[in-house]
Amino acid sequence: MKYLFAFWAVLTLIACNSSQNANPDAGVYVIRNVAVIPLDKEEVLESQDVFIADGRITAIAAAGTRKPGSNALIIDGTGKFLIPGLAEMHAHVPRGEDTTNMKNVLELFVLNGVTTIRGMLGDSRHLELREQLKKGEILGPHFYAAAPGLMGSTVKSVKDADSLVRKYKEEGYDFLKLLPGLTLENFNAVARTAKEVNIPFAGHVSSDVGVWNAIAAGYASIDHLDGFVESLVPGIEKIPENKRGLFGLHIAPRADRGRIDTLVKALQQNNIWVVPTEALPERWFTPLKSAEEFAKDPEMIYMHESTLNGWIKSKNGIMSDPLYDSAQAIALIALRKNILKASQDQGVGILSGSDAPQVFDVPGFSLHQELEYMTRAGVTPYQVLQTSTVNVAKYFNQAEAGIVKPGAPSDLVLLNGNPLNDIKQTRNIAGVMAGKQWLPREVIDQKLEALKGKIKQ
Repeated sequence: MKYLFAFWAVLTLIACNSSQNANPDAGVYVIRNVAVIPLDKEEVLESQDVFIADGRITAIAAAGTRKPGSNALIIDGTGKFLIPGLAEMHAHVPRGEDTTNMKNVLELFVLNGVTTIRGMLGDSRHLELREQLKKGEILGPHFYAAAPGLMGSTVKSVKDADSLVRKYKEEGYDFLKLLPGLTLENFNAVARTAKEVNIPFAGHVSSDVGVWNAIAAGYASIDHLDGFVESLVPGIEKIPENKRGLFGLHIAPRADRGRIDTLVKALQQNNIWVVPTEALPERWFTPLKSAEEFAKDPEMIYMHESTLNGWIKSKNGIMSDPLYDSAQAIALIALRKNILKASQDQGVGILSGSDAPQVFDVPGFSLHQELEYMTRAGVTPYQVLQTSTVNVAKYFNQAEAGIVKPGAPSDLVLLNGNPLNDIKQTRNIAGVMAGKQWLPREVIDQKLEALKGKIKQ
């Protein structure tokens, strides 16, 4: 009991200048004198007091014009910027028996300001974790959980497609994850039953399906720009799948860029959301930085040695493939940026996601890298921030979320710099508000220290 009392005493002192009777357990806070970036508009509201209670923003007022309650914990926002919590829309919470590892991954996300994730690896334990997160029993982001992947090896017939879709809907998964290897007939069966039972499907586009059939079928989102490059290559039907490379790695120079406009218009007209996961090829495929160099990046300290060694082996394996060509890899990355920029310009719904944990994509950290990669494609910092906030709220049909405004959930990130001027400032975190829980920088650092070397893929 003495230890718990001391912990809360220290937490209260380091979190902020608090009212004398403030109680962190009450979930009542005031972020005082902060610059608010609401993100429904490209603006900065200077010198605001943001009032929070029971997991919601209750009011926003000019600094000093409204008195906080006596039980409020006061957080000094002077010189800082407040944005909505960020979203990782292609997360890989691990599967298996090790729920401790799963919880570690969830915690690493939220410590980096990621307050919502869409988990793309299906496991029944994820449903349990989702409920624990809703009840506040464990620390982590809001968790939308995919069912176990539907792919060629699990869906071998129309009957398999129908029965698995119904099974996963009944078990309570939020959506279906599609993986490679589906025949067109079996994919159509998946899509047909999914619409019947009202469960979204998202993810990869199988080679036999192709992006045009995927668009017509109404994917909830196409991830990785999967199938996009192939759709731009004349005579693609004559190129064997094993010669194309992952996401078109080996055929990017053959793409007809004149076809990008047709592809993007089809995405927009059919309301297909896109999760680029640009961090994946930028780190896995690039010849400009070796696996050994990536392994020395500061955030790799959180990865378990076995996982990091696996990532090194995976990147070196891609680059040692006889079909790998550094010029083709550079061409692929450049082409993907062209597609991303065209998608943004023509009103395609874009969602942030980095595929973490995945090859040199560390949970939480890689989402910030993803945002930076998108700006390098010519998307503005404001537009990029929307892919991780406002757009995500629209995707989930949550009108009050993704914006800093009264009535919105208090999922917030307090930054030391303005991300509208420099997207890298999303990494410069002073604190994270995850619903009712405030995590000041000092607590974040303590928790990060405890996670070093523990994260497994």
